Amino acid sequence: MKEEALRKLLEDMSLEEKVYQLVQYQGANYAEDAALTGALEQDHITRRGLELAGSTLCIWGADKLRKIQDACMAVQPHHIPMLFMLDVIHGHRTAFPCPLGLAATFSPEVVEEGAAVAARESAADGIHVTFAPMADLCRDARWGRCMESSGEDPFLNGQMAAAMVRGFQGADLHSPEHIAACVKHFAGYGAAEAGRDYQNVELSEHTLREYYLTGYQAAIDAGAKMVMSAYHTYNGIPCTGNRWLLKDILREELGFDGLLISDYRSVGEMVPHGYCEDYAQAAKAAMEAGVDVDMEGRSYAGNLQKLVEGGFIPMERVDEAVWRVLKLKNDLGLFEDPYHGASEERSRQVQLCPDHRAAARKAAAASAVLLKNEGILPLQPGKIAFIGPYARHQDLRSAWSFSARAEDCVSLEEGAKASPELAGWQLRFASGCTMLDNHTRLAIGGYESSSFEEENQALLREAEEAARWADAVVLCLGEHRLQSGEAASRVSLHLPEIQQKLLYGVLAWNPNTAVLVFSGRPLVLEKESRAKALLACWLPGSEGGPGIVDVLTGKVCPGGKLPMSFPRQEGQLPMSYSSYSTGRPASLTPETDYASRYLDCGNDPLYPFGYGLSYTDFTLTPVCLSSREMRKGETITAWTELTNTGEVTGTEVVQLYLQDLAGSRVRPVKALKGFRKISLAPGETARVEFAITEEMLRFYTGENQWASEPGWFRVMLGTDSRVTEGPCFLLKE
Repeated sequence: MKEEALRKLLEDMSLEEKVYQLVQYQGANYAEDAALTGALEQDHITRRGLELAGSTLCIWGADKLRKIQDACMAVQPHHIPMLFMLDVIHGHRTAFPCPLGLAATFSPEVVEEGAAVAARESAADGIHVTFAPMADLCRDARWGRCMESSGEDPFLNGQMAAAMVRGFQGADLHSPEHIAACVKHFAGYGAAEAGRDYQNVELSEHTLREYYLTGYQAAIDAGAKMVMSAYHTYNGIPCTGNRWLLKDILREELGFDGLLISDYRSVGEMVPHGYCEDYAQAAKAAMEAGVDVDMEGRSYAGNLQKLVEGGFIPMERVDEAVWRVLKLKNDLGLFEDPYHGASEERSRQVQLCPDHRAAARKAAAASAVLLKNEGILPLQPGKIAFIGPYARHQDLRSAWSFSARAEDCVSLEEGAKASPELAGWQLRFASGCTMLDNHTRLAIGGYESSSFEEENQALLREAEEAARWADAVVLCLGEHRLQSGEAASRVSLHLPEIQQKLLYGVLAWNPNTAVLVFSGRPLVLEKESRAKALLACWLPGSEGGPGIVDVLTGKVCPGGKLPMSFPRQEGQLPMSYSSYSTGRPASLTPETDYASRYLDCGNDPLYPFGYGLSYTDFTLTPVCLSSREMRKGETITAWTELTNTGEVTGTEVVQLYLQDLAGSRVRPVKALKGFRKISLAPGETARVEFAITEEMLRFYTGENQWASEPGWFRVMLGTDSRVTEGPCFLLKE
C-alpha cells in the first residue's frame, strides 16, 4: 500500500480501532478453528477487543493463523490484518545452538545464516515478527537469560545482534522468506542486580552509554523494525515508563523510528513496581514514554480510549503509535498478502529440511569451545564409552525453543552411531545418573521431585562397568535446559551433585576421560577441569549430537571461543575481561597485602573471554603498526602473521584489543575492537590485518560526549583476552 493510502486509512479509523491496534493479546485467546471463540470476558479481554486487536503472540501454524487472520479481518471495520509474533530466538522447528553458543562461533556469518533459517521456517508457519535478537550485555552468569545473550563484550554483542537482524529481515521484508526483528530489552536488562530476573538495574549513565547501548545501536543500525522495553527499573523508573530512556535515548540519540513494544505485561507491572497507582496511570505513563504496543494489553485495552477522551493523552500520540503499527504491517506486505506467504505446503517443505539441519549441525560444531586437551581429543580408534545424562538425552534445545521439538533433536548417541568416522569402533552408552538431583527447582514446571536413589545406584554400576571397559571415556554432563533462561537465576553455578558424584567415579575408574559440558551459561568447572579434556558444548540444538561428534572425531577442528568468562567461583561475579584497573591492582602490588584481591580466590577467571583451544597449534608474530602517530580522519594498520605450526588444518580467531592509556574517565584495561577468523593448513602462514580508525577510540568522556581524546593507545593482537603486550601509537589533535 502506498503511503498516501496508508495515511488515509489512519485518518478514517475510529478511536476504538486505533486503541486496539496498540493492544497485543495472547494467542491462547484465539481458538484454532475460529478467531473469536477463545476465553472471553477474562479480566481485560472482551469479544470486541479480540476482534480489533492489532497483534497476537505465542501461536504458530500456517492453517491455524490463516483462519484466525481471516476471521479477524472479516469483522475488523477496515479489514486490517493482524501481526503474529513469536519468540523465535535461535531457530523455529530447526533449533540452532542457544545465542550464547552462537556467539562462541565468533562468526557473524554463522549467526546470520541461523537467523535466515529461522525466518524461513517461522514465516512459512505464519509468523511475522520475532522477539529477537536480545542485545543485552551480560557479565553475570547467575542471570539465567545470559543464554539468550552474546555475552560480556560490547563489540561482539553488537556484531552478533546486527547479524541476527540481517538474517531475520533480509533485504526485503515483503519476501515470504523473512520476518521482522525486535531488539530487546531496552535498556541494560543484562545488569540486573545479583543476576536476578526482573530486578532493578544500577548503572551509571556513563556505563550504560559506553557498554550497554552499543548492542542495541548496532541492531538498530542494521535496520531492526521493532524494539522492546525492559521489565526493570533504571534510575528508579521502570523502563516501560522511562521517557528519558525511550524518547531521549532510544528515539533521539540512537535514531530508532520503528515500533516500540512493551515486554509481557510490563505496562501493568508498573503498578507492583510502585510507580503507578493503577492500570490507567500505567497506560498514561507508558504512552507518554513512547511505548506504542502493550503486550498482553491489560492497560491500554481498558484505559487508553478513556484517557484520550478525557484529554489526558493527545490524539497525536495515539496516531503516532498506530502509524508505526500500520507501517510495519505495510513493510511486511500484509495489506496485499495478509498471510505473508504462509501455507501448510510451504511449511512442510522448509521445516527441518536437509539444508536447515546441515546448517544447524555446522553451527553446533562451530560453537563448541575446547577448554582443555591433554591429547585425548580427537578420539582415537578403540573402545569408547559415552557416559553421563547427556550421552543419551535427546532434548538439546534451550529454554527459549518454544516451537522446536525434543523429538526432532539428534542425541549424542544417535550422532555417534551414525558417524562414518566412528564406523567399526566399539561404542558403549550409559547414562550414569539422572540429570538432576532430587527436588531441583526448574524455571518452568516447579520442582523435579521423585526418588532417584535406587535408579541412580543402578545407573552408576552401569557407568562403572563401561568406564573400566573403555580405552577412553566421553563424560557428557550439564545443566537441564530449564536451569537456564527466563526466571532461571541461580546462586550456584556448579553441576548437580549427582553428576559431580559420577564425575569423581569416572575419573577414578578411567583417567583417560574427556568431559563435555552442556549448558546455557558459564558454569563453575574447577572440578571438571581435572579431566584430560574439557569441551563446552552449550545447548547445541536439533543437530547438537552430530555436530559435537564431528568435533570429537576431528572431522571438525574446534575453533569456538568463549563469549563470556568462566569464573572460578560464583563470588567473583559479575566479571569481565574489560574491567577498570584500580589504584592498587594486585598485579602491580605483590609486595603489599593492600591490593584489590580476594583472600580465598584469584581475581582471574578459570577460562577468560575469547579463549578456546584447537587440535592444532598457532603462533603469532609481534604486532606491527603502519605508523606510531594518527590524526583524526586518518587510519593506521596493525598486523601480525599467523602460522599453523601443528599437524592438522585448523581455524584461529585473531582478536584486536586496544587500551587507552589515560583519559578524562578511567579506561578499561583492554577492549575488543575487531576479530578475524582464519583457517590454515599445517605449515601455512597468513598475514592478518586490522584497520584502526579514530572512531574506534571514542568513548563517553568526562565532558559527557562520545568522542576520542588525544593520547597514547596500546595495540594488542592475540588469541584470547589475556594478551597484554603490544606497541603504542599517539593520537594527535
